[in-house]
Amino acid sequence: MGAYGLWGVLPVYWKALQSVPAPQILAHRILWSFVLLGALMFLRREWRELRSTTNGRTLGIYGIAATVLSVNWLTYIWAVNAGRIVETSLGYFINPLVSVLLGVVCLRERLRRAQWLAVGVAALGVSYLTWRHGTVPWVALVLAGSFALYGFLKKQAPLGALHGLTLETAMLWVPAVAFLGWQEAQGVGRLGHSMLVTNLLLVLTGLVTATPLLLFAAAARRISLSTIGLLQYLAPTCQLAIGVWVYREPFDRARLVGFMLIWTALALYTLEGLWRRRGAGTDTSG
Repeated sequence: MGAYGLWGVLPVYWKALQSVPAPQILAHRILWSFVLLGALMFLRREWRELRSTTNGRTLGIYGIAATVLSVNWLTYIWAVNAGRIVETSLGYFINPLVSVLLGVVCLRERLRRAQWLAVGVAALGVSYLTWRHGTVPWVALVLAGSFALYGFLKKQAPLGALHGLTLETAMLWVPAVAFLGWQEAQGVGRLGHSMLVTNLLLVLTGLVTATPLLLFAAAARRISLSTIGLLQYLAPTCQLAIGVWVYREPFDRARLVGFMLIWTALALYTLEGLWRRRGAGTDTSG
């Protein structure tokens, strides 16, 4: 709940940095996340272990994962500060169903009838929103697709949460620092040239990024997958509430209908999964 709760209120944090361009926020997020994670690795004396377990395949997987994650982060930060928090919540609501489709396409997984129905209802919801508003909800689709792909890549990755995230931010660190240096040379860098609160918030982006990820990694080893599956809807629910009630983003009848279709799809998918697990748990035959 701590992990998903923090992810749910992150729009408030990025809104507080609205005066800073999204690419700079992303670069600071990478820079300070690596500093924090690197320090944690040093204190735990695990740098040697990370080097010994890293090979060409591992670097390839985490290089792609880092790129996908940076696309997700940049899109999310930009969308929040562009007044599209509601659309970001839609992306994370449909993310589990995009992950299911990714499993079908990439892993040749077979879906049960109720799962196909859930995917179809979700597609109907996205199609309805596109039809009513005349534009594809691309922010939601990019967020859902990139995070689903990131999760898929992490499933293939051999490292634990701390080592993996440290390696990802390490691979992005040099480009991030180079970009910030270039921005400073152009006279548009914001760190050190803004209000004290803004400077502090930029430095703390590493803590804000790493804390929920580490909480999630710790929780994933302690609670069941079905519990995690239910809790994951806490974050987009918080985002939706913040977008509508705090920042007064529009949420008209068309959006309500589209979201209700998505929620129906999620309910079908979640309940079917819980029913299957319960049936497997009570089956004592054989």
